[in-house]
Amino acid sequence: MKTTARSLTYSLLILLALGLSLPSKSLAQSDHKSYLISQVDADEAYDPFTDYSEFEEESDEEADINFFRNGRFFTIGLAGGMRGFTGNFADAYSSAPTFGIFLTYFFDLRLAMSLGFQTGDHAVKFSVNNQAKTYEGNVSITAVNFDLKYYMNTQNVTRGLADLNPYILGGLGQFYRTYTIAGLDGFSRDSTMGFDIGAGLEIPLMRKKAYLGLQGTYHYVNFSDENKSYVDGTEKLDKNLTGDFYNFLVILGMNF
Repeated sequence: MKTTARSLTYSLLILLALGLSLPSKSLAQSDHKSYLISQVDADEAYDPFTDYSEFEEESDEEADINFFRNGRFFTIGLAGGMRGFTGNFADAYSSAPTFGIFLTYFFDLRLAMSLGFQTGDHAVKFSVNNQAKTYEGNVSITAVNFDLKYYMNTQNVTRGLADLNPYILGGLGQFYRTYTIAGLDGFSRDSTMGFDIGAGLEIPLMRKKAYLGLQGTYHYVNFSDENKSYVDGTEKLDKNLTGDFYNFLVILGMNF
């Protein structure tokens, strides 16, 4: 009798222990299940254990990763080429070499900002008073250019052409001109603001650590004497010194 009562007591204790453990296990499973749902469902409450990301869309993150892998932060290049003129400048000024330096900062794979410096000397010759007298000398033109460059997408073209980086550019420039003319005392200096527009392409070198660039740029300028017909207020120019100029440059640069 005592043995039966003792067995019954042990059985009740075991059942009670199992009963107490079941809700705890079920609650753990329920908590685990809700935890998994909160990780994958964007509509659930904020989960402090989710990985932080500053990108709202996956495309933004992909573009940023692509820039860090394949893009450039800035480039510096040395340039050399020829400068020519339009209008009456073409008759008075001779074409001549021009040299410069360019620094370009990239906002992303497509858009960049360029700061350039160019200078060159040109022979100058103009006549006055119906060719009764001719002046000859030298004119030095220096330009400081601030341009935006947009690089074209070449992913959908032939593989050989996809390595090229064609671009267009546009911006502002400050242009300085200094005359040294035989028969006229001293130097004549003036400056003006102008506009730039152009295009070019870059060919990668040294596993994209450097590049060879080709660029053509047209500079629209308006110097203060373009509407004047007299030299020193007495001698009339046969042709007013008016026009614009352009450059064709070869640029050798380094990527950083």
